[in-house]
Order: sequence, then structure tokens, then C-alpha cells
Amino acid sequence: MSAPIPAVGLDTAARLRASIGKLSRRLRPTAAGAAAGLTPTRISILFTVARLGPIRLSELAEEEGLNPTMLSRVIADFAESGLVTRDCDPEDRRAALVQATADGRKLCERMRGERTDVLEVALASLSEDDRRAVEQALPVLEQLAQSLNGRRG
Repeated sequence: MSAPIPAVGLDTAARLRASIGKLSRRLRPTAAGAAAGLTPTRISILFTVARLGPIRLSELAEEEGLNPTMLSRVIADFAESGLVTRDCDPEDRRAALVQATADGRKLCERMRGERTDVLEVALASLSEDDRRAVEQALPVLEQLAQSLNGRRG
């Protein structure tokens, strides 16, 4: 029999969720994404394709939790804009594989860089002790993110 899971205060979980949500919303918009006319959903799709590609459309739809028809339109727009390529899967000609082009990867890098710059400025505004506390919390936050990998809801 496994040991009981220690209770975590609802307040801790709620505060962490709210803080992560606020950080995420404030980091989402970037000048590079806006210049490319990307919505937050389209940015997420492009990041996923760049990270996991080449990826089947069906896997991408599942990963992003999106309707395959809507996703297919987004990918068609990305292909027309030169951000991704869409090719037949050599193992299953009925399936399509999507991957980011060099331009798509460069756009992702610009958006990541902008988000990192925003965080660097925000971290610089903290006291030395607070910056150290954030740095010391990172391994635990990374472990928490990994434990949630694949969970939805």
C-alpha cells in the first residue's frame, strides 16, 4: 500500500495557479507575434510544431487540444506564410507531417527572446533575496511542471 499523499493547502495551489496564469498571460503577447498577426492559439501551435516536428496533424491536434478542421486551416495559413511545411507522411500517405521552416523557427526564437527579456527586466526589479528565492524555487517548479506533463483538466 502506498503512503498517503500529504495535503497541500488549497490556498497554496490556488495562489500558484493564479500566479502562473498571470505570468503566462503577460508573457503571451510579443511584438514579433503581433507583427506576424498571430493569436495566442496560433503562437502555441507554432511553438509546438517547432518543438515536436515533424509531427502528424492528428498528433498536433491532440497535443494542442484543438479541432482537427480548425487546426488544418491554421496549418494551411502557416504554410502559405512560409512558417511551416506540410508533407505526406512517407509511412502513411493519407497522413500529413508538419514541421517548422527556418522562418518559423526564427519567429519562435524571436518570441522566446522577447519573453525572456521581459522576465529579465522583471527579475532585475526584485531584491537580491527575492531573485535568489525565485532561482532556488526553479528546480521544484520544473519538477512540478514535469509531473503535470500530459495531464489535462
